[in-house]
This record gives sequence, structure tokens and C-alpha cells, in this order.
Amino acid sequence: MQAWNNILKKIIKTASGRIRLILAIMGLSVALLLILSAVQLQANYHDLLHSKSNQDSIANFLVVNKQLTNANYGNTTLSATAIDDLKKQPFVDAVGILTPSRFKASIESFSSQFPFYTDISFESVPAAFIDVDSTQWQWQPGNDIVPMIAPNLFLDFYNFQFSLSQNLPQLTQEIVKMIIFKVNIQTPNGVVSLKGKVVGFSDRITSLLVPESFMQWANNNYGTLNNAQPSRVVIRTKDPGNPALVQYLKDHQLTTDADKTRFSKYRQIVNVVVQISGVTGGILLLFALLIFSLFIQLTIASCKEEIQLLVTLGAAPKQLRKFLMHRFFPPNVLIIIGTLIIVAIIQYLVALRLQKLYMFINPMLSIYTFATALLFLLILWVVNYTTIQRYIQKENL
Repeated sequence: MQAWNNILKKIIKTASGRIRLILAIMGLSVALLLILSAVQLQANYHDLLHSKSNQDSIANFLVVNKQLTNANYGNTTLSATAIDDLKKQPFVDAVGILTPSRFKASIESFSSQFPFYTDISFESVPAAFIDVDSTQWQWQPGNDIVPMIAPNLFLDFYNFQFSLSQNLPQLTQEIVKMIIFKVNIQTPNGVVSLKGKVVGFSDRITSLLVPESFMQWANNNYGTLNNAQPSRVVIRTKDPGNPALVQYLKDHQLTTDADKTRFSKYRQIVNVVVQISGVTGGILLLFALLIFSLFIQLTIASCKEEIQLLVTLGAAPKQLRKFLMHRFFPPNVLIIIGTLIIVAIIQYLVALRLQKLYMFINPMLSIYTFATALLFLLILWVVNYTTIQRYIQKENL
């Protein structure tokens, strides 16, 4: 058996074309590199969007309201039907209604050293939608102090614009939390004054928030409108850059913070790039498989007479088929392994680079990349086997 294999090896090696072999290996390597890279890119894409390390508790909550146009001027409230339809969308995990105050209010300081006063309106939202963890975020009728959550935008406006123009001291968050404000509610019977305190600052919702229990109590007792529809809602979504979400808002004339959805266009571009990479890799793979098939056929054809002589001398077709598989299939295994190593090195370097930008992906290859490599290894085995089998049967070897 070993003697026959040595003779066949010498014959095949002499007759095979090195240039054809090199071209076949290069074509297959490039095709597999593109396909495996496309699969790994999709895995990285999923990590960047959905892994806990990359979750943004601010960006994943969007405050949504109607676009103000000349057509809907004065009618920007959201109907119950519109809100229910928004809840049914697959890209929306939860919807929280921002309940507006239906009374006029103002806040001012008790201290003459800090003569602060401003008219204000309140909103409330379910506690699950706030980004401030405070044990003080609760209120019941009879409580002395109304807890409030202020947007960081308000504090920035005060410190860098208002305080400078009014010759007032700048304030840090810690100082503001220590201040007790006077909350004035205008009623038909006069002004009702309460105490208020800022218990936290938010980047999620740019309005002055109070607990829902206080809003319900104040609206019931001092509200001037019996049934005011909300004009804004906050939605929780896993992917604020989802093109389907952006398109839905556009189709229903809704708007939100553009900074949080700006990646939608980038995602579409990445999707196109990945699809093109996959299609290009698939086309190159077909050509590579064709080149390999032709290479095998030409190699066998170039030494057809010698092989027929060996068959006449006693080499069985099964033995010849087994030898040819051992001759042509192992290079495919090496190509798969080499391609995986290249993709793994690129993946590790990209992970290190993104980590410096505070974006995190797995530095190891995805299981889907390995599965794809095994799948194409099986395909290559089938191509090699069927090509050799078909040619042996065709030539009656």
C-alpha cells in the first residue's frame, strides 16, 4: 500500500501545475477571509449594540413628541390610540407617559442671599423611567417636602449664563441638593406654598420632574383642566439607532433627540458594507471552488495514462480515490486554519483599539465564525470528493 502511494505521489507531483495550485489557494483564501470577516463583523456589530458593556442608560430612553408644524399648531397632544400603537411596536420595550402639570407654579429660594425666582412647570413619569436612584423619590399628601429631579441642562444654564448675568453664585449639584426651595402653586383661591428639594439630576428627561403621587394630587386639587392629554412620552428601547424606529417616528410625524438616533444612517451603511462583503465573498468562493475543481481535474488528466497503468498493475479505483482525497483536501484544512488565525489577530487588534474608545467587543472570535469555518470545510470536502469521484467514473479509472 505504501509503495503504491509513493508511486502515485511522485506521478501527481510531477504532473501537477504549481501556478494553478497557487492561484487556487489564493482565490479560496481571499474568499474565505471575506466571508469569515463578514460573519465576525456581524457578531461585533451585535456586541456594540446589545452587550451590557455598551448599554447607554441615557440613549436607550427616548422622549417622543409630535413634530410642531403649521398644520398641527396648538394640537400637539398624543392620543390614547397613538400611544397604544407605539406600545405595540417590536422595537419599543416600554412606554411611560409624561404627565404635565395643569396648574401654574413657580419656585423661589427662602434665602435673601440667594434671590432666586422662576416660573416653572412640572412633569411626572413612572419611577421605572427615571435615572436617579434616590430613597427620597416618594411623596404622600401631608409630607413637608416635595422631591424634585432637575435636568443637568438647567444647572448648566444657570451656572454659565443666568448666574453670570444676574451676579449670582455658581452652584454645584451637592449645594443645590441642600437648598430648600419654596414651591408656589397658583389656585383660584390664592397661592398655595409648599417646600421643595432637588434630590437628583437627570440627563434623560429635560424637565423638572416630581413624583406621580404629587402630580396626581396637585392636578386633582389645583388643576385648571379636567382632562389634559399628554404631549410627550418616554420610550425604552434596546436600540435607539434602529432604522425601523427612526422610520416609524418619521412616518407618524413624531420626533425625539436627534443625537440619540443619529447612528441609524451609520447602521444602514454598515449593513450594506457587511452584505456587500458577504456577497463578494460568496462569489469569490464559488470561483475558488471552480478553480479547485478544475485544478483537480487537470491534475488527474495530466497523468491519466500513468494512473491507468497503475490501475492495470493492480491499483484499485477506491485506493486511487482515497489517495487523491489525501492529496487535495489537506491544503483546504490549512487554508481554513490560516484564515481563522488572520481573522482572530484582526479581531484582537480591533478589540484593543475600540476599548480605548470605551466601546467593547469580545477579543475572541465568535462561535458563529467558527461554525461558518466548519461549514465551509464540509463544503470543501464535498467538492473535493464529488470532483474526484465524478472524474474517476467519467474516465473509467
